[in-house]
Amino acid sequence: MHIYFSGIGGVGIGPLAEIAFDAGHDVSGSDLHDSLMIGQLQKRGVDVLIGQDGSQIQSVHEKKPLDWLVHTAALPDDHPELLFARENSIRTSKRDELLADIISTKQLRLIAISGTHGKTTTTGMMVWAMKQLNIPISYSVGTTLSYGPSGCFDASSEYFVYECDEFDRNMLHFTPYLSLITSLEHDHVETYPDTNDYRQAFIQFLEQSESGVMWEKDFRFLRTDPRANLDIFDEHVRLSDIQLAGLHVRQNAFLVLQTLTKLLPDLDQKAILEAINSFPGTARRFEKIEKNLYTDYGHHPAEIAATLQLAHEINKEVALVYQPHQNKRQHEVRELYTPDVFSAAKHVYWLPTYLSREDPSQDVLEPRQLADQLDQSKLTYAEMNDSLEDAVKQHVSSGHLVLVMGAGDIDAWLRNTHSVDK
Repeated sequence: MHIYFSGIGGVGIGPLAEIAFDAGHDVSGSDLHDSLMIGQLQKRGVDVLIGQDGSQIQSVHEKKPLDWLVHTAALPDDHPELLFARENSIRTSKRDELLADIISTKQLRLIAISGTHGKTTTTGMMVWAMKQLNIPISYSVGTTLSYGPSGCFDASSEYFVYECDEFDRNMLHFTPYLSLITSLEHDHVETYPDTNDYRQAFIQFLEQSESGVMWEKDFRFLRTDPRANLDIFDEHVRLSDIQLAGLHVRQNAFLVLQTLTKLLPDLDQKAILEAINSFPGTARRFEKIEKNLYTDYGHHPAEIAATLQLAHEINKEVALVYQPHQNKRQHEVRELYTPDVFSAAKHVYWLPTYLSREDPSQDVLEPRQLADQLDQSKLTYAEMNDSLEDAVKQHVSSGHLVLVMGAGDIDAWLRNTHSVDK
């Protein structure tokens, strides 16, 4: 089967393309811009074209007819590649339909990792631990990894580990063997207009799962009755055996430990702990660029607070460079930018919001409007320019830890202005 992936460079679509490739399908695709994911795919021999005006999919189809077009949820209904697929009677779907098909066809047991925050790191940690324990594993993680491709299908595996996003209700297309819930709070208002809608989606997700693992505080958020197949843990449990930096990382690691203990009861728990404690992290999740300089994808206030706490464990002098993501999202989270969120940072450089798929009827919130609750004495309103580059270098040379956060183009700027010398 020849499968074409529209938006193949994205963190959701790219790993799925790798999985389809591993599963023996012909794979090709397109994206508007080059990316780390595209480079990873091209190294494996996947045909990726830059541009999406319709000529790319046509040229691929003429070489070898396409059977299936897989696209992102963000693709508009009148997109040239969707129109071409319909005109040529090519099957189309979002990513979940293809992934569910592969999991079912290959008779894999799905370990779905979902929740509001921490999915990528937790999924990466689960994959890492199983690899260290020599357990064959198929998986999909929404970032690049230092220890393997972002997506992998292993014909000898029994389990499929999946970063199961709640955006666009993606998670509800699956019936997991086991679900791990990292954390819960209302998010993605474009998909879930109110807290109860978000809550009900996760209740349904757990009902569709054969078993589950989660924290008691998140179970309380659901306001539902306990299920016999759900393991619920007190958030005040002892975490001293887990030696990773960052409270939220240790909490996620504890859930990974409990999940693996539940799935593989014959394994020595000490061996599982050793595997988890050796976890090297994933790209864009507190990723070290050079000494004292880190990059992180986080852009929600809860993620900012958790990552700053992690940074503060390593170095008491923390400078944060923050690029908010999407103006429409800033209207949703504006009131959550409280002093407590940024308490672990000695200085904050606040950039203009990265604009993407915006509502033109909304006023664009300026940095001073978003940061008006914060201590202005530790704030600098900045731009991605030579002045910011000099400030970052000065902090780094002074022994301060600089944390650069955002899901927009701030990471590319950072990598272009600093050497990657770990």
